[in-house]
Amino acid sequence: MKLTIWGAAQQVTGSMHLLEINNYKILIDCGLDYEKGTWLEENELFPFNPASIDVVILTHAHIDHSGNIPTLIRNGFDGQILSTPPTADLAEILLLDSVNLFIGKEQRHARKKKKRSSGPKALYLQKHVMDTMERFVTIGFHKPFRLNGDISLEFIPAGHLLGAAIVILTINEQGIEKKIAFTGDIGRKDYPVLVEPQTLPPIDFLVCESTYGGRFHTKGKSVEEVLTEVIYETCIKTPGRLIIPAFSIGRTQSLVFSLNKIFSSGKLPPVKTFVDSPLANFATDVYRKHHQYVSEDAKEFYQNKGDEFEFENLFYIQNLKESREISNYYEPCIIVSSAGMLEGGRIQDHLFYNIQNYYCTILFIGYSAKGTLGHRLLRGDPIVTIRDRELSVYATIKQTDVLSGHGDHNDLLNVVKTQDKGKLKKVFLVHGEPQSMEALKKDLEAESYDVVIPEKGEVWEL
Repeated sequence: MKLTIWGAAQQVTGSMHLLEINNYKILIDCGLDYEKGTWLEENELFPFNPASIDVVILTHAHIDHSGNIPTLIRNGFDGQILSTPPTADLAEILLLDSVNLFIGKEQRHARKKKKRSSGPKALYLQKHVMDTMERFVTIGFHKPFRLNGDISLEFIPAGHLLGAAIVILTINEQGIEKKIAFTGDIGRKDYPVLVEPQTLPPIDFLVCESTYGGRFHTKGKSVEEVLTEVIYETCIKTPGRLIIPAFSIGRTQSLVFSLNKIFSSGKLPPVKTFVDSPLANFATDVYRKHHQYVSEDAKEFYQNKGDEFEFENLFYIQNLKESREISNYYEPCIIVSSAGMLEGGRIQDHLFYNIQNYYCTILFIGYSAKGTLGHRLLRGDPIVTIRDRELSVYATIKQTDVLSGHGDHNDLLNVVKTQDKGKLKKVFLVHGEPQSMEALKKDLEAESYDVVIPEKGEVWEL
């Protein structure tokens, strides 16, 4: 058995791992790599022949794990894609959105350069996404699936996103059974809407994400307590406007459910709430469709009070006309819009009209990468550029990590520490910044686990 880490090696994006067993080739995840300046070209070329891959296994739908599968198919892969049912439906939404982003990038470049041929080209088009969706075969949690006579697959819940799975592969190699697990991304306990990550069975090898290595979530207040305080200060105590940038898929659904619990319990008087993201609207329908995959808390709420994603004074914005009309609504309100880091999307329109509003609070509920508008606001820049205009920042900027979808350093440690040190032969750390990987490696080695941080393309005989 041979493992090659082809993506998310000493970086966060582009997850892609190749496992070869007796000439049978399994690709676990095939995500877009955003790390390079020429990322379109970087993702175009694979370090292996796509036609040689027998099967793709997808841990979850996020683009850094799924976003390059259509390119793989366009270049010759003709096998099955295995995932949970929610992952397949969410992946379709995200992949189609990627096509729009590719085309938009190409058109903007063409307008800027006054010619079409010199700009970046789309990695794939809608046709390739449709070809991709035809190859999905969906498997529920805890339902063993045999890939061939020597290899079987099982998905167990990872939290993090609806349908997100830890991949467990059981391999019979020359009469010896070996188990290897790929975590994908690990979620958190008690996260709104989502099930908790489940404990791994005994395994021999582990490919583990390390996004929050060396980082710890704030303890103490719950999601509802934090939101209640901010809403009270912004919309009740003073008649202001609360803007919450949130990723359309996953974060928005958890946020809406939390708001539903607050208002339906009477903890606060009603406040008009707008969800302004077409992608979020589609994703919320997927959450409704696959309701058996949500948390027990969400199921109980549904039984007692109805739809987790609907409440009085909640409005899902359908089009740009409705989105622009929000700017003319002067009563206290909450606006939830994408994208979470403020790079593009309708959120920029809301910021354009509110960044100089003393009665506006912008609440960040997720990570903002360096170089993004979100990062500039969080570091306290007094002037920012939005829609090519320099604007002074008079709005209040706040941040909380209570809705971060990643498990922190201790959560990641606990994933590994449930394993018998005598049986678990090696831990491979991926999907993290180098300093995060080193911090996690140090603490795992202190517990006597054998840990490596593989380089891209490094091959391991297991």
